[in-house]
Amino acid sequence: MPRDRSEGWNDIADQYLAARSSIGADLVRAWARENLPPSASVLDVGCGSGVPIAQVLIEDGFNVFGIDASPNLVAAFHARFPDTPVACEAAQESVFFRRSFGGAVSIGLIFLLGEDDQREVLRRIGDALEPGGRLLFSAPREICQWDDLLTCRPSRSLGEDAYVAHLQMLGLRVVGCLNDEGGNNYFDVVKNAVRVGPP
Repeated sequence: MPRDRSEGWNDIADQYLAARSSIGADLVRAWARENLPPSASVLDVGCGSGVPIAQVLIEDGFNVFGIDASPNLVAAFHARFPDTPVACEAAQESVFFRRSFGGAVSIGLIFLLGEDDQREVLRRIGDALEPGGRLLFSAPREICQWDDLLTCRPSRSLGEDAYVAHLQMLGLRVVGCLNDEGGNNYFDVVKNAVRVGPP
């Protein structure tokens, strides 16, 4: 049987659309306004339906590109934002990583992936960022594992130390951690001008 690259989210897309709240949207909006140039290109990795994260970025005039592996969620994204490019692809292999971006966000995705896939997606995002570009991604600071409430599949955080070390190897620096109104942690990351680790 072919692997479900959406990690179970395509099967429960309707439940996700009904359950997704606006938690985190204000934080992402403030982060983008503070750290990205006006109208910068921003890659939304694991964009889902585009609500609320891509929505606030689009409303603020950023040039958003979305990636999601769920055909049902990508269809909802396209219906809501027909003029915004969106690719129905796994984050591990999206063609959008051939472009360069001033910013990237990945909210609610990284910790859904296996350890190797987490590292690969972060590498691809880092490669696609322009020097000085910013990344915001959500994951707990603690090393932990839990079952997702909707998909019932395991989620895992590698922990702050592991993320910081991996990102450093990629020429990226964690410059802070942010928390939204739901208590979720976000790593705020900047790309160095020169890569400092092995390819």
